[in-house]
Amino acid sequence: MQSRSITTRTVGPACVLMIVLFSGACGETVRPMTNPSEGAGAFVTGKYRNLFVEIGHSPQEVTAKIDRAFEQLFHGDPKTQAVYFPVGKNSHGPLAYICDIHHNDVRSEGMSYGMMIAVQLDKKAEFDAIWNWAKTHMYHDDPTHPGYGYFSWSVKRNGRPNDEMPAPDGEEYFVTALYFASGRWGGGTGIYNYRAQADRLLTDMRHRKLITGPTVTGRLTVGDLFEPEHKMVRFTPDVANWEHTDPSYHLPAFYELWALWGPEQDRPFWAQAARVSRDFFQRVTHPTTGLAPDYANFDAKPWASPWNPRSGNFQVDAWRTAMNWSMDWAWWAKDVRERQLSDRLQAFFESQGMSDYQSHFTLDGTLIGGAHSTGLVAMNAVASLAATNERARQFVEALWNTAIPSGQHRYYDGMLYLLGMLHCSGQFRIWSPQ
Repeated sequence: MQSRSITTRTVGPACVLMIVLFSGACGETVRPMTNPSEGAGAFVTGKYRNLFVEIGHSPQEVTAKIDRAFEQLFHGDPKTQAVYFPVGKNSHGPLAYICDIHHNDVRSEGMSYGMMIAVQLDKKAEFDAIWNWAKTHMYHDDPTHPGYGYFSWSVKRNGRPNDEMPAPDGEEYFVTALYFASGRWGGGTGIYNYRAQADRLLTDMRHRKLITGPTVTGRLTVGDLFEPEHKMVRFTPDVANWEHTDPSYHLPAFYELWALWGPEQDRPFWAQAARVSRDFFQRVTHPTTGLAPDYANFDAKPWASPWNPRSGNFQVDAWRTAMNWSMDWAWWAKDVRERQLSDRLQAFFESQGMSDYQSHFTLDGTLIGGAHSTGLVAMNAVASLAATNERARQFVEALWNTAIPSGQHRYYDGMLYLLGMLHCSGQFRIWSPQ
C-alpha cells in the first residue's frame, strides 16, 4: 500500500521539510531555525520541520539515530532495553504489549504511544500486535460494565486489570493512531478496520451514557470522556472525579483532525474543543515560567487530588503539555500565543542549567525535586517547534546528545524520547484516513 500523507498529497521520506539548507559536500550553510507564519502549519503546507537538520545534522544521521532508538526500545534486550514484548497469537493474529518496567504493568498511555510510534515509522506488524493485545485484554465490550467502550488504563502483564477506568489520553492517542493507520495502510476487516474502530471509539468518548456497576476497584458510575459545556477532556469519566482535567491530555492538534475526519455530527464540537484547549494552555500555565500543573480544574486552577497532593505542581504528567501546544503550532499555526509559551518554558529551563536541570517544580519555578530526566529533555526539545528564541537550538541539541533510555525507567522516558525524536525530525506526520 502506498504511503499517503495529509489530504491528497503523498509525502515520502525525501519530502520532509527542510526550510533550511544543511551542510554537505557543496558547502551549503545552515540557516537559523525559523517558524511557520500563523495559519501556515504542516496541515496546509504538507511540510514538516527537521530541527536536527536545522542545527547541522544530516538527514541520514537523523534517520539512523531514530532507527536505532526504535530497534532498542522495541526489539532490544528484554531485560535491560526493550519495552515491547511479543506474547504469541490469537484468532486476530500476533499479540504484543508495551510494558511500564518500573511498575510492571501495561498502560493504555504506553500502548497508544506505541501504536503512534509504529504508524509514524511504518511498522505495521508492531502496530497491529499492540492493537490486538489492547482490544483483547484492555477493552470493555460488555454494555453493562461502567468502562464499556473504553480501555482499562492499567492491567497486569497477563491482562488482568489493576484499574478498569480509562485514562483519556490513551483513548485520544488510540483514535488518532487508528486514523493515521487507515491513511498509511488502508483498511482491513474486524479490529483492523482502522477507521471504523476510530469512529466507534470517538463516538463513545463523546456520547457514552452513564453506567453504574462493579469494577475491580469498587462500584462506580461512569460517563463520557469530554465535558460537554466546557468542551474539555476530563481527568476521568468516573463521576466521583470527573469535574477536573489534566493539561497534558489537551490535544488541540488531534481535535482539529477529528473535526475533519470524525463522525459528522460531532465535528463542530471537536473544532470548538481545539479552540478551548488553546485558550486553556494560556490560563493554566504560569505567566513567567510557562509551567503547567499535572492536574487542574476546568477553570484552569491547579487541582491537588486527594491521592496526589502534589498534583497541582509541574511533575511527570505536565512535562507533555509543551509537546501538545508545540505540535498544535507545527501542524496548524492557528494561535501565535503558543510560541510565547515555548519561549517562556525554555527560558525557565535555560535558567536552571541546561545540562542538569531537575524535573519537579511549583508553577512559579520553586524546585521540589525530581532528577534530570530524558522524558523532560525530549518534551523541552519538542517545544522548539513553536519557540522563536535562538536558545531553542540548545534544547534540540540536548535531545540529540541524550542516550536512548535503558534500565528500570526506560518505559516513560523511552516513549517520550521516541515521540520527541519523531517530532523534532519532522517524522511525526498527519496521515489522512481512507
